[in-house]
Amino acid sequence: MLDAVVIGAGPNGLVAANLLADAGWSVEVLEAQNEPGGAVRSDRGLHPDYVNDMFSAFYPLAAASPVIQSLELQADGLRWSHAPSVLAHPLSDGRCAVLERSKEATAQGLDAFGAGDGVAWSRMCGTWDRIGGNVLDALFTPFPPLKAAARLALRLRGPVGLPLARSLLLPARRLGEEEFRGDAGRLLLAGNALHADLAPEAAGSGGFGWLLCMLGQHHGFPVPAGGAGGLAAALVQRLERHGGTVRCGEPVREVVVRGGRAVGVRTATGEAVPVRRCVLADVSAPDLYGGLVDERYLPSALLQSMRRFQWDFATFKTDWALGGRIPWNAEAAAGAGTVHLSDSVGELTRFAAQLASGTVPDRPFTLLGQMTTADVSRSPRGTESAWAYTHVPQTIVGDAGPDRITGVWDEREREAMADRVERHVEHYAPGFRSLIRARRILAPPNFQALDANLHNGAINGGTASLHQQLIFRPVPGTGRPETPVRALYLASASAHPGGGVHGACGANAARAALRSTTGAARALTSAQRLLSGRLRIQQPRD
Repeated sequence: MLDAVVIGAGPNGLVAANLLADAGWSVEVLEAQNEPGGAVRSDRGLHPDYVNDMFSAFYPLAAASPVIQSLELQADGLRWSHAPSVLAHPLSDGRCAVLERSKEATAQGLDAFGAGDGVAWSRMCGTWDRIGGNVLDALFTPFPPLKAAARLALRLRGPVGLPLARSLLLPARRLGEEEFRGDAGRLLLAGNALHADLAPEAAGSGGFGWLLCMLGQHHGFPVPAGGAGGLAAALVQRLERHGGTVRCGEPVREVVVRGGRAVGVRTATGEAVPVRRCVLADVSAPDLYGGLVDERYLPSALLQSMRRFQWDFATFKTDWALGGRIPWNAEAAAGAGTVHLSDSVGELTRFAAQLASGTVPDRPFTLLGQMTTADVSRSPRGTESAWAYTHVPQTIVGDAGPDRITGVWDEREREAMADRVERHVEHYAPGFRSLIRARRILAPPNFQALDANLHNGAINGGTASLHQQLIFRPVPGTGRPETPVRALYLASASAHPGGGVHGACGANAARAALRSTTGAARALTSAQRLLSGRLRIQQPRD
């Protein structure tokens, strides 16, 4: 019998399994898809000469994560690769905001947009140098992060503490206006905030934008050499080296509960997989509560709260095999791995407002990845493996564009939306469309079909808005990986700290499981000693 079963071979599930195996546990990961990785996969399905990342691509959180770093995945083949520049935000007039690899170069570029903006950027970087490590410790440890928070509080003593806390809670628009005179710094903050579903006017979006900007400045936006699947492959190889196993094509249909405790799982084929210690679920909270775990085992208050669970925006993505490098009007965009396409913070606000109202945006804010620029192994010399994604509403009530997109996402709607995204890219890079050798479209239902955790294209396991973070994630009163069912732990991005490839959700679940069983073992040992002592006392003397 296994010590533990992990449901789902996404990065969180694989991290959790590795930590359990490190502790000497026998552990098996069951994955519904035919290959591991979850949203960390790549393939050559579009064109045999091109490697395309199917979902996620750039990994600043993984590069910064103490969880991922502790696994030393370089020993299992992981190699990071960087583009010459981290991120670019070109404008229609040919100017370009660029997050460079060096602080000095970024600051110099920002000064060209507004006098003194380079100093403001350097000041932000100085703040990160002072507290960044403590911020990451607090972010990547179970809630409440008491030790990390205490260390952070010590760093923030004095007159700078409250102003900084206020700044991190500001909307990205307001933080940008307070810190920068020109558009470049404001666009970097607001564009990075929209990597999640945080509008420029959303509370806390400034802090999230600052976090991603600082991660990019200090760690870059690296990619696994050879494709995103290299990160998943390293996690699997490490797990197998330590005795764990991964079985793909094995969807789990039920967490088996007896006496209020998880005792195993049952697969779609009816196979029962019992466990001695625990079950960890790298699945979305809605799929776990009332899905894999029958409602009769769950408190009514939890089920009622789950009905209020909010997904993040849906995602629409297009992959391309390009016959040449993208011909940007703004030459500085050519060296960036990640490119944001929107002409102003006001246009970002307009985009977010359309999403909030259920309307498909007519000028979609586009995040574009130049993968060969970031990793030369992705396609032949002089070409580009590229992708772009944008967000659309989870429930569509209208289309601000001319194509009458309704959300059925049939071939007509998918092609129309892909054309819309390509026209948007063409606006900043005339001649782009003539370079397309092949394209692949992933509409929201395709995301879910390829990874059940990506509900209708939601890539963060639930909204990143403040009302569903910390003690409110996935529902109020939780915030930790423990569940109402003993020996069952939530290990997905639906748990704190949420979306992103950092492994913390899986690590938190594994550590909670290890603590629980260690505590139980200590209690049993103490009871045995006490009982043994009593027996010795009761034995008659010779």
